[in-house]
Amino acid sequence: MSTDNTNAEEAFQGRVAIITGASSGIGEAIALSLGTKQALVGVHYHSGRERAMQVVRRIEAEGGRAVPLQADVSVADDVERMFDAIARAFGERLDFLVNCAGEWMDATPIVTCTDAHWDRMFAVNAKSVFLCCRCAARRMIPQRQGAIVNLGSIAGHTGGGGGTVPYAAAKSAVHTFTRGLARELAGSGIRVNAVSPGMIDTPMLAGRITTVARDKLLATTPLGRFGAPEDVVPLVLTLLSAGGNFITGQVFDVNGGLLMR
Repeated sequence: MSTDNTNAEEAFQGRVAIITGASSGIGEAIALSLGTKQALVGVHYHSGRERAMQVVRRIEAEGGRAVPLQADVSVADDVERMFDAIARAFGERLDFLVNCAGEWMDATPIVTCTDAHWDRMFAVNAKSVFLCCRCAARRMIPQRQGAIVNLGSIAGHTGGGGGTVPYAAAKSAVHTFTRGLARELAGSGIRVNAVSPGMIDTPMLAGRITTVARDKLLATTPLGRFGAPEDVVPLVLTLLSAGGNFITGQVFDVNGGLLMR
């Protein structure tokens, strides 16, 4: 991306972006922020069509443009269809991809974890990132520019809080994939980074954490609170914009100090 665009609005105006998992949580917050900055936003969802349409309508109410994109991002044909759909809506150009789609898991000891459960965690949290990045790279390489941000997790560093090994392993794979892809695509002017959130109050977290576990995590988080999706947005926008022009292959922590490395 050109370094001429110093104004935040100009940095994103008319740029085409796909945000996976954009019907809720962090993905929704990123899609809304890009849309209000006049990016052309593909709002991906799997099953929450009405939620995705609400995001589209909110962007349009601010004078932006957005389209809903339905896909199971763990399925290659669905991903190809999603990328074809945004090309029909906004043209062949693709400037940004932010991979937010993912799925957490209930605590499951590895001795009782089924093959299907393990495969599901990797399909939704890691394979989806590969499939979407592959499609994005095929479009960005001829352009000689583009920016990709993948959502990892604090669990990808720590191994999780016990009973979530498949999820943690999948997110660790996202971190490693991000670094490797950054090396591979740098020569084509494409930057690839990851953001590793800690405990963020999202629908994915709701109902999946006990009061005792929540209190324990809050007590060990130096900033004394869980994050909000909006706490992740500024860093993602920086990585997509000219402000991140010399940043690639990095995994950035956003966790309130819960993990300091």
